[in-house]
Amino acid sequence: MALKDLLVCVDQSDDAIVRLRLASDLASRHGSRLTALFAREWTLMQPDRRKTAELGLVTRDEMDLLDESIAASISAVTERLQATLDELSSDKGIPTDLVDIDGAAAVAVPQYARYADLCILGQNEPGGPASVNYTFAEQLLFVTGRPVLFVPADHSVKILGRHVAVAWNSSRPAARSLNDAMPLIEHAERTTILMINPSGFIDSHPGPPGEQLIEHLARHGATVDSLRIENVSHSAIADRLQEEANAKGADLIVAGAFGHPRLWEKMLGGVTHDLLTGMRLPIFMSH
Repeated sequence: MALKDLLVCVDQSDDAIVRLRLASDLASRHGSRLTALFAREWTLMQPDRRKTAELGLVTRDEMDLLDESIAASISAVTERLQATLDELSSDKGIPTDLVDIDGAAAVAVPQYARYADLCILGQNEPGGPASVNYTFAEQLLFVTGRPVLFVPADHSVKILGRHVAVAWNSSRPAARSLNDAMPLIEHAERTTILMINPSGFIDSHPGPPGEQLIEHLARHGATVDSLRIENVSHSAIADRLQEEANAKGADLIVAGAFGHPRLWEKMLGGVTHDLLTGMRLPIFMSH
């Protein structure tokens, strides 16, 4: 699969501009069309302003002025996003589009993501329904049917996918994410395979050793090395993966997403949850 349609979710935060720039560079290197999806929903702070005003017993006219002020600020964000997208389209020579919709991102993003090869999302996107005790990011993994690339809020790397770190344990989720990330790996300058506690998982099952993945990726034109790390406690795996990836100079981690949408309470958590909540590097996942 080639990456010809990229979807990047943007919001009112400054991080949205960072995601746009990262996504445009990725689109340029892959010859992709870039669509930016902006849901015109209020931030968590904007309803608080309205509640504060209501408690202050303001007049109806004053409340209307506050609502108009919030609407104007959202429109100003739309204009800034469009201007940035136009600039990036000109600089990178890529086709772009800004989709500006009314409604909640948690509802719209899964639908739009199904029409893209990859969805690029920020770490602090809006939450899902109040009855679900999981973040929007965690839910999105299991409802889109498409791979998702998460960018942490404090991300400082200026490019995505030059050096890819693959978290490999030979499981079905790891294999699925690896397959979906193959276009990134084929375009990468370098790929590092990270195997945490391989003697307790990969080596304990019949089948090829983890190092055989080097040969597989090399057939796709990748330049690959590998690292085996033993004796890591389960609770520390996510941190260790990111530490080793960062030490190797990787700018992106590819990891399998473990879980099931109807059994999140029991099956989500562990390394998947820890990676998403403690994200320090961009992470590519699919399910």
